[in-house]
Amino acid sequence: MRFHKTKAVAVAAGLSLALAACGGDGGGDVEVVEDAEFPAGSTMAELQEAGEMTVGTKFDQPGFGLLGLDDVPEGFDVEVAKIIAGAMGIEDDAITWKQASSDIREQVIEDGEVDMVVATYTINEERAERITFAGPYYQAGQQLMVASDNDSIEGPEDLKDNPDSKVCSVTGSTPSEQIKEYLASDDQLVLFDIYDKCADALSNGQVDVVTTDNVILLGFVSESDDEFKLVGEQFTEEPYGIGIEKGDTEFCEFINETLQENEDAYVDAWERTAGEVEGTETPELPEPDACV
Repeated sequence: MRFHKTKAVAVAAGLSLALAACGGDGGGDVEVVEDAEFPAGSTMAELQEAGEMTVGTKFDQPGFGLLGLDDVPEGFDVEVAKIIAGAMGIEDDAITWKQASSDIREQVIEDGEVDMVVATYTINEERAERITFAGPYYQAGQQLMVASDNDSIEGPEDLKDNPDSKVCSVTGSTPSEQIKEYLASDDQLVLFDIYDKCADALSNGQVDVVTTDNVILLGFVSESDDEFKLVGEQFTEEPYGIGIEKGDTEFCEFINETLQENEDAYVDAWERTAGEVEGTETPELPEPDACV
């Protein structure tokens, strides 16, 4: 649930949150800070008082946000959200997870359906016209995934030379726009609402290529039993940010500060989730952008 708030008071600097994440395959318990103090009327104060929050994330991306057997998402984005929630005194089981596919992320923020979105959410100018981004908290890059026996596509430059090949991505995503310059025509592009459908289409031969960020594709490759492979190098830079209500710079600064002060929890979250996928490397937490 989204709370209406004022933004007149700057977030207090120098919070000592000392969060720690515990190990485990699907995720750990983040230490919840119960005595943090926040400016009256701030998002943090109101969420702390409520003791609960709603977070938008992906449900279809191995390593980052994948719905588990208990209908609770697991992954790096989920753990990052827990770190932020814990800093406001919110327990893991008091977080409501809402699926936020690429095509609705701005909308669920604007409509107040979520308090923040942590969903492999690339920061760009067009999106920043509608929402505010905290972060970035991770730097990804776009790549291609093909069937393991496909020798005709070795990188994005080969797509124009293979005009009959179909390339799958997700509606509303940055990769779906970035790939267009490499296509012989727009007819090559196939769009679904979630990446699971792209992977299924690649598996059954309906498409020849799936494109999105490399760490997401590595998750699908790792689960494919050698059916898929990545080809070429990454050809874009995709800084992942945390989406919140437009203009809430106070909350943005709190999120950035929380992550910067809890790099151990950040690294631990990575190593328990996306870091378990073969081919990934433990990232360094990027320096945050200015909150606007």
